[in-house]
Amino acid sequence: MDRRSFLAAGAVAGLAASATVSAPIAAKAAAADAPTWPNPRGDEEPALEPALPIVDPHHHLWDLRPGVPRFLFPEVLADIGGCGHNIQQTVFIECGSMYRAEGPRDMRFVGEVEFVNGVAAQSASGLYGPMRVASGIVGRVDFTTGDAVKPVLEALLRAGDGRLRGTRYNAFNTDIPVMGMERAPLITPKGLLADAKFREGAAALAGYSLTLDTGCYHPQLMDMVAFVSALPNVTIILNHVGGPLTIGRYRNNPAETFAEWKKGMTELAKRPNVAVKVGGLGQNWDYPIGHVDPASTSVALAQKWKPWFETTIELFGVQRCMFESNFPVDKTACSYGTIWNTFKRIAAGASADEKAALYAGVARKYYRLPVQTASATP
Repeated sequence: MDRRSFLAAGAVAGLAASATVSAPIAAKAAAADAPTWPNPRGDEEPALEPALPIVDPHHHLWDLRPGVPRFLFPEVLADIGGCGHNIQQTVFIECGSMYRAEGPRDMRFVGEVEFVNGVAAQSASGLYGPMRVASGIVGRVDFTTGDAVKPVLEALLRAGDGRLRGTRYNAFNTDIPVMGMERAPLITPKGLLADAKFREGAAALAGYSLTLDTGCYHPQLMDMVAFVSALPNVTIILNHVGGPLTIGRYRNNPAETFAEWKKGMTELAKRPNVAVKVGGLGQNWDYPIGHVDPASTSVALAQKWKPWFETTIELFGVQRCMFESNFPVDKTACSYGTIWNTFKRIAAGASADEKAALYAGVARKYYRLPVQTASATP
């Protein structure tokens, strides 16, 4: 497989296109014209079970993306810190932010971890409250370079200064338009998961005790099964409950779509090196990131998402499942607090131990996070 030029193509990084390097004047113009999220969004709710400790294992940070509202530390403090839930720690997931403008191509990914580690240091000062943002960092390397990822992984580890926990490389591929475009920038080559060089690069993570976050659409789940089976020594964290597509032709027969998704997830659950993030269904795949659906409620969203989430938890067990916000991408559907109210409604019947696992324990285990006990007082 030919190496993909992520920087030129806008990247396959995350669920959003990576920002290409821009001149300062262009950046200032983009900032002036950047859209903003509605604040308040209009669906804010009082937090259910507000004392329940939560580790959010999946959010992003970005700026200066054409047509996409910014989401930096001030927005995190407003949305996450002000939601009314007991968010103790978060994990940053790569999204093509702040790559270096210069230097060897593969080393440019290191800029993202450098940037996020700075945000994590701000949060760790305690000046902004007890929540610790980016306690864990998941960066990016190009697995299609095979063993050549090793020096890049080592550079990421140095840049993370003890916070790097893994890398992410999504494998989304579909023949239907997503994000409102024929060729969304997140679409990867068909057959990527079977590519020998890609697998060689991913296998290198085991030597550094790093996890692999990845995502795909539900028709690719059997390809994902083969991929994770080939990497038994790598801990793989599947994002967004296996990416059920409910747009295009998959909208026409929801029962068939669900059955196909469940078949793939059932096989994947048999692989002990896989954990799953339960969330990520707030993105409306018919539109680009930044689109805002009409205000909803946690009651309505729980009814809509419950079959996917309950089935995932039943298949994988609570010790391999963690709720995730996928913010700000899922701000399409609702406010941050409403996302967690939705999860709490879905898991209302869980025991105290099961809730402890789903909301914090599993995330801390897989991302090797310390239990947060810091005080807001310096």
